[in-house]
Amino acid sequence: MNAPDPIELTQSLVRLNTINPPGHEDQCVELLADLLSPAGFDCRTHNYGPRRTSLVAKIGGKPGHRPLAFTGHMDVVPLGAKAWQHDPFAATILGDQLFGRGSSDMKSGIAAFVSAAIAGADQWRDGPGLTLILTAGEETGCEGAFDLARTAPELLGKAGALIVGEPTSNEPLLGHKGAYWLKAQASGVTAHGSMPHLGENAIYKLARAALALEDFAFDTPAHPLMGAATLNVGTARGGININSVPDAAELTIDIRTVAEQDHSHIYRCLCNKLGGQIQLSTLLDVGSVYTAPTNAWMQDVFAVCGQHLGSTPVGKTVSYFTDAAALKAPLGAPPIVILGPGEAGMAHQTDEYCLVSRVHQGVAIYRDLITRYVDHANTFSSAS
Repeated sequence: MNAPDPIELTQSLVRLNTINPPGHEDQCVELLADLLSPAGFDCRTHNYGPRRTSLVAKIGGKPGHRPLAFTGHMDVVPLGAKAWQHDPFAATILGDQLFGRGSSDMKSGIAAFVSAAIAGADQWRDGPGLTLILTAGEETGCEGAFDLARTAPELLGKAGALIVGEPTSNEPLLGHKGAYWLKAQASGVTAHGSMPHLGENAIYKLARAALALEDFAFDTPAHPLMGAATLNVGTARGGININSVPDAAELTIDIRTVAEQDHSHIYRCLCNKLGGQIQLSTLLDVGSVYTAPTNAWMQDVFAVCGQHLGSTPVGKTVSYFTDAAALKAPLGAPPIVILGPGEAGMAHQTDEYCLVSRVHQGVAIYRDLITRYVDHANTFSSAS
């Protein structure tokens, strides 16, 4: 079947305003389903809120084999305060640059793998199969993917491997850190600011907690690629006015974890460190993702990328998180690579752009990876 032009599809997706909030990803779902359904894909939708729609599209699938899966998010971040030189929703092309919010992060990635999937639909139909997972609400904590995994895992099924089309300039990444965000709260007793001895100052308790966190040491060794886990106190709030003893105060903690690090263990360690006067609650719990470079499928991914990039990629990971953290368990813990044609340095930037040439290269890489996955179905996709 004739595949959509990946550049025209990128432009069409960029022209749909899916800034999150409010998202309104249903616009992209309608466009993509209208392309995938005629190509033979079984398209199913899932809503976790009004117009917050995710799409799961499947084709083929031999008994006893697991399909190759792709995932990408359709929402984009706000434009920011700085003025854009190029209309963020016009998808203007100047030379090799295609401008627009979401062009790199990550509508070009979606366009590339949808184009690659449709181009060989007849071939994939007779193989182990393909699953395309297009999610809503990634940019604010992977809500769409987590809701899909929690309430409709049957839509996902299992996968033999997962490709996350986030912007990497077509370089394969072995994984990403986890994100564990906590809120620490302290309580006190209010009193008039001229008689502080009658009150109990919650800010003092919180300040002591913040200082204790400054030298908090993780008991997990640094990962050879991800490095060490990190902790940052991002915000602190307390009090209602200058002449009252504050009876409540809170701070937020951003922890980035490495592979195999247990978030529940970190929680217990922090509770012990901060003591009984501080109450901790979880704001976000996104695990790390990592596939060893010795994995057979990952070696195949690196070989294909090396052929197209002209040099053997170096094993790397990133600190940001992706929907793979939410999808890994329901998909059956497959090997995962983060690999997309968007420009890695343009995500969330003013005058964001992707490179037209890189998108075409991404389509070629994806097609080769699908073909090799089909050809090596018994090696990569056999269900255990």
